[in-house]
Amino acid sequence: MTIFKEKLDEEYLTASEVKAELQEVEEKRAAEEDRELRYELARAIEHVNRFALLDAKESRELVGRLEELEKVDEPTAHKIADLLPRDRDELRTVYAQERYSLSGDELDAILNVVAEYA
Repeated sequence: MTIFKEKLDEEYLTASEVKAELQEVEEKRAAEEDRELRYELARAIEHVNRFALLDAKESRELVGRLEELEKVDEPTAHKIADLLPRDRDELRTVYAQERYSLSGDELDAILNVVAEYA
């Protein structure tokens, strides 16, 4: 017997947006009698607190600006917003699995947008 799972919905979030969501969960849990957080939730909160550098609104704006560029799709824009690459080499790692490579001008255009937020 095979059990199939159907994907009903998918939404991309940046680490900053996840941080805002997890802060709400953490606040609700703090109000409860049993304040203990599950291990996975505690690790997720620790991770976003360490790595989310922008606030949720800024990261959403950055994703929107990146998606306006020609070779930046939604998943890639979210990766870039999470990583905030500072140079071409760091940005190339985001595109390492793609079937195409970006020119120096395309890389620079992306980095210029990122530099406005970093």
